[in-house]
Amino acid sequence: MKTNKSYTKRLKVTKKGKVLARRPGQNHFNAKERREDQLKKKTEKVFFITNKQKARFLPNK
Repeated sequence: MKTNKSYTKRLKVTKKGKVLARRPGQNHFNAKERREDQLKKKTEKVFFITNKQKARFLPNK
């Protein structure tokens, strides 16, 4: 089965195997956001994913 490349690009796997995802809605139209919200969007959040999904979406994990 092929890896879903578009999905893979949005995730990052840490050394211990934790999956981090970037927050949506940070590409443009951020000038009118509160500074607090702008900074919150820069952080990555832990993304819970099952082992079956890891095998499908993340190559060699």
